[in-house]
Amino acid sequence: MTDLDIAEVAHRAGVPASTLRFYEEKGLISSTGRRGLRRQYDPAVLERLALIALGRTAGFSLDEIAQMFAPDGRPRIDRDMLSAKADELDRTIRELGVLRDSLRHAAACPAPSHLECSTFRRLIDTAASGGVAAPGRRPPARR
Repeated sequence: MTDLDIAEVAHRAGVPASTLRFYEEKGLISSTGRRGLRRQYDPAVLERLALIALGRTAGFSLDEIAQMFAPDGRPRIDRDMLSAKADELDRTIRELGVLRDSLRHAAACPAPSHLECSTFRRLIDTAASGGVAAPGRRPPARR
């Protein structure tokens, strides 16, 4: 199969060309050369981009994802790292489940004011102590 133009790779992978250039700067992918001013890529880059997207969806940083590839570009995925990320996701799911249930209760709570609802008060106390993090952020470790 012939090399793919950067625009074709961007289209097929569903990412902007700027992301491809950034990934190339980070060493996550590499072009095979240029045709005029446009980068060219081996079609196998699409599978690599899919692995990168999967890693990003799972919450891995680009540096962690870079470690998942051997110098020859083949996947070298650390199973312990996958297991640790799965454990982290389990914790996040449990925390979000508690948050969801608390919000559902507060939405249907018969108390005259949310501030009079003991469930909502616990949620506020947890947030005040740093136990509720904004999306994409981890709360501080409890000691």
